[in-house]
Amino acid sequence: MSQTVTGFEVHDIRFPTSEQLDGSDAMNPDPDYSAAYVVLRTDDGAEGHGLCFTIGRGNDVTAAAIGALRPYVVGRPAPRTAADLAALSTELTHDSQLRWLGPEKGVMHMAAGAVINAAWDLAAKSAGRPVWEFLAAMTPEEIVSLVDFRYLTDALTPDEALDILRAAEPGRAERTARLRAEGYPAYTTSPGWLGYDDAKLVTLAEQAVADGFEQIKLKVGGDLDDDIRRMKLARAAVGPDIRIAVDANQRWDVSEALRWMSALAPYEPHWIEEPTSPDDILGHAAIRAGQPVKVATGEHVANRVVFKQLLQAGAVDYVQIDAARVAGVNENLAILLLAAKFGVPVCPHAGGVGLCELVQHLSMFDYIAVSGSLEGRVIEYVDHLHEHFADPAVVVSARYLAPSAPGFSARMLPESIAAHSYPDGPVWQARRTTEEAGA
Repeated sequence: MSQTVTGFEVHDIRFPTSEQLDGSDAMNPDPDYSAAYVVLRTDDGAEGHGLCFTIGRGNDVTAAAIGALRPYVVGRPAPRTAADLAALSTELTHDSQLRWLGPEKGVMHMAAGAVINAAWDLAAKSAGRPVWEFLAAMTPEEIVSLVDFRYLTDALTPDEALDILRAAEPGRAERTARLRAEGYPAYTTSPGWLGYDDAKLVTLAEQAVADGFEQIKLKVGGDLDDDIRRMKLARAAVGPDIRIAVDANQRWDVSEALRWMSALAPYEPHWIEEPTSPDDILGHAAIRAGQPVKVATGEHVANRVVFKQLLQAGAVDYVQIDAARVAGVNENLAILLLAAKFGVPVCPHAGGVGLCELVQHLSMFDYIAVSGSLEGRVIEYVDHLHEHFADPAVVVSARYLAPSAPGFSARMLPESIAAHSYPDGPVWQARRTTEEAGA
């Protein structure tokens, strides 16, 4: 039975995480984790959910950009197949007038990703499968048809992508069974927010090890002496065998990154994440070559083209995709295939609002149908805000359990939407009342 999209809702949802400094780092000292959230509704009562992640101000701008895409979806058949999803992705990202606002980057591109992800949620629910399984059941030809190869063919051709996917086909069933039985490795950033005091850092780092995590992450970049002290404390808390990644959140110029990481190197950081501007391919390459710590980046990389150049330049050791930064599932498939071509592990960015829920599907698909490997691969996990989702990410013994509910795990609870809608939801009304009383 065909479905028609008849409803298109957009919500500005914000959580006051700045009150506890959850999510704080050297560039973002007081984030309020937020989501510009879209719901597609069909004439038979089905729903598809997607979102863009922001950290507060500007979430309304992102919501407005999503709203501008309403005419491309409402009144049209709901996508169900690879061909449908490829056509929708192409239409949203190739519109000549909207594309002018990027092209293929920034708020409009993120908005397209939210709608594309909502369409994937809807299609996977129609198929009765979680997105990772829905994708992994597709043929190599269908998967390749989902990818926009414009600007990529000097690094990855459709035929090369087909070869990668066909090479992974023989082990799909075995890897699927292993994934269901064992889950996917996770690391945690929960101990590492820059606004936390030393005692909280140590307590949470020790708890992470007790919970089975073999990797944690610390935010760095505020003050070098503070970072050295915090790294010493973390290393003492977790011991020599636990990996400690560090994340500068784009804080440094190249020379600063080289100086800073050379000073932190004795404490054996596993990687330095976002050491400089996400657009600076040559800067990342210089940082990778100029100091001993491996380089990771990607959560703010705007599109597949910048990822292509990072890989071509040998600028990264770990690719960090983000489910809500580029134009949704389709563009992330391109990035997964590029990473496989260059032999670079993908370790996604998560945390935020709903990012753990979304990105787990992409990594699990990558393991089953693209890279076929877990070597060097982990998904970030932050234990914040999962209670607001109907099908939250579940991490047990430091491994993501494979989602079993149909869809993209993106549906936020109606009561959470109502409570945290900005600016008129009761959470924000209460906050304004408190601020006014304090004034």
